[in-house]
Amino acid sequence: MIHIDWKNLPFGYIKTDYNIRCYYKNGQWGELEIFGSDKVTLHMAATCLHYGQEVFEGMKAFRGKDEKIRIFRCIDNARRMQQSGDYIRMATPPVELFTEAVMQTIRLNERFLPPYESGASLYIRPLLIGIGPTVGVKPAEEYLFLVFVTPVGPYFKTGFKPVNVMISRNRDRAAPLGTGHVKVGGNYAASLLAAEEAQRAGYSTALYLDAKEKKYIDECGPANFFAVRDNTYITPDSQSILPSITNDSLVLLAKDLGIKVERRQVEVSELESFEEAGECGTAAVITPIGKIFDPENNRIYDYGTEAGPVSSRLYHLLRAIQYGDEPDTHNWITIVDPFPRP
Repeated sequence: MIHIDWKNLPFGYIKTDYNIRCYYKNGQWGELEIFGSDKVTLHMAATCLHYGQEVFEGMKAFRGKDEKIRIFRCIDNARRMQQSGDYIRMATPPVELFTEAVMQTIRLNERFLPPYESGASLYIRPLLIGIGPTVGVKPAEEYLFLVFVTPVGPYFKTGFKPVNVMISRNRDRAAPLGTGHVKVGGNYAASLLAAEEAQRAGYSTALYLDAKEKKYIDECGPANFFAVRDNTYITPDSQSILPSITNDSLVLLAKDLGIKVERRQVEVSELESFEEAGECGTAAVITPIGKIFDPENNRIYDYGTEAGPVSSRLYHLLRAIQYGDEPDTHNWITIVDPFPRP
């Protein structure tokens, strides 16, 4: 038995029973292996340590009212890991290997999957790292793919409540033709300083602008930005933005609900005309934005102290699909079959 206060669970790491690993050596992937330890031993010349050959994904599993376990858009995460890994010249796991590793990891740690309506979920972290030793700047010849899980609560302690963000003009998260569009650890390392500066000023995170002109909105902390105006869901289009699977889902749901969608360059000057603003990603689904502070002109854009109607409608619909309370019309859900009982 485990004793976890599910309703007050932070978004952090809790050790679970097992993780799944698979090694790439001699040009091919091996078998999936079960590990109880959460430690990884690396060669000191591994490319993940020196040259940033590392990509990862973030996913969630949910226990429904019917006790079935559902994973959200697993295949899309597998394909995105392939795209990320290929961009930085890594050997990537096939979709079938990825999905089987995720399924096995969930089954092995089923007792850590939070109950329905607890406000918590099981976070899934697939990770791919270059482990082959090399001193020259070149791709590794050996890789480790692993999947671990941990139960988590809301990403922000306030839950589905607006947070305040600050525009960062003196920091760039990623270069336009760099790695901003793939899920590599270096993007997140590059965001830490700007996030810390925003937090010291009393804001939850930084809102990034384009690296060239500082005219257009890019990412919002570790998430995609969106806004609502005149029943239209507006989200930035940029070469340096990660293609969020959550954002893509919200775009499709908005269209289903008759809400117009615009994926385009979004100018900072438009902030004053938006009715709602938010950030979206796997961790929080949607985090409404209450205020955006621009330190350049000391201006605050205020969107209210509660989530707007469009953000609320999309948030609750997506969550209901993830938990099995609404039909999965887009075939996003994978059911995790339990291990065969003797």
